[in-house]
Amino acid sequence: QVQLVESGGGLVQAGESLKLSCVVSGRASGAMGWFRQPPGKDREFVAAITWSGGTTFYADSVKGRFTISRDNAKSTVYLQMNSLEREDTAVYYCAADLNYSGGLYWPTDYDYWGQGTQVTVTG
Repeated sequence: QVQLVESGGGLVQAGESLKLSCVVSGRASGAMGWFRQPPGKDREFVAAITWSGGTTFYADSVKGRFTISRDNAKSTVYLQMNSLEREDTAVYYCAADLNYSGGLYWPTDYDYWGQGTQVTVTG
């Protein structure tokens, strides 16, 4: 069984930064992704990273502002979010794709999900 626990969300002003963490207990393999769900909208891809090699992928809306990284020793994935905008307000979820084979952009590509952490950007 794999469990994912996110932390690091909060309330910030536009232009500020936040760093989200996702700790993986159990099997850590394949790839990890971050998704977000703005109020009243569908869940959308934000970023992903492979455990082996650390290849990264980003949504166009966050490219250049967000950075995904991982610490294999700690089985933890991070999402550094800089220059936050009001449009970044959402519940952020981390997800695990244990048998990564190329698909990373859709929620159905992932096997396990965290409980989510709220990020609210004001101003």
